[in-house]
Amino acid sequence: MLPKPPRTFIEGPAGTLECVVEEPAAGATSSTTSGVTTGVTTPALAVVCHPHPLHGGTLDNKVAQTLARAFVQRGYRTVRFNFRGVEQSAGTWGEGPGEVQDALAVIRHFRAPGQPLALAGFSFGAYVASQAAAHQLPDAPAHRLILVGPAVDTFPMAPVPAGTLIIQGETDDVVPLSSVLRWASQQALPVTVVPQAGHFFHGQLGLLKSLVLQAGTTSCATS
Repeated sequence: MLPKPPRTFIEGPAGTLECVVEEPAAGATSSTTSGVTTGVTTPALAVVCHPHPLHGGTLDNKVAQTLARAFVQRGYRTVRFNFRGVEQSAGTWGEGPGEVQDALAVIRHFRAPGQPLALAGFSFGAYVASQAAAHQLPDAPAHRLILVGPAVDTFPMAPVPAGTLIIQGETDDVVPLSSVLRWASQQALPVTVVPQAGHFFHGQLGLLKSLVLQAGTTSCATS
């Protein structure tokens, strides 16, 4: 078993937030990089949001880890974090809006001025990523958004831009495929359906990672 990567802690709106930061794979270059005020080119940043905290979701969730590994392979500096009240993160369940604020605190802490940002989330984490992208980053929007098994029936997903990658398991018994298709159709968005995959993509994580890698050069349209 691989050792857990080291944890780092930042200040969040409800106390400290536990984070894992993974640097780009050796030799990898993110499809979008940014020169900051020093003139140095920095990797793009990816922030990955884990599933529901009250149902066992943590930054070590296998889908969240798979998303993070795809971003690292693509050349992103990648951050996973535990929402408030999860493992070593301070605070208690924030009913959704609190967790959106946690994600924004992580973005503010790790994002350099002008640095391109990708957001990804699984299940409840997809709700958090959609809200952060749609309503909280108007001046410096995310250039890429990836939503896996988005919790469209239980949380108020925000409208997302064209170019958003939506991945859904065909046999998901937590978030029905029909619900995701209905939500996506309201925005004329395609959905990538993984045949025979359940909510947690057991036995299909390799394919999930491949889909994210293949979409690595696609950016969200911004208004």
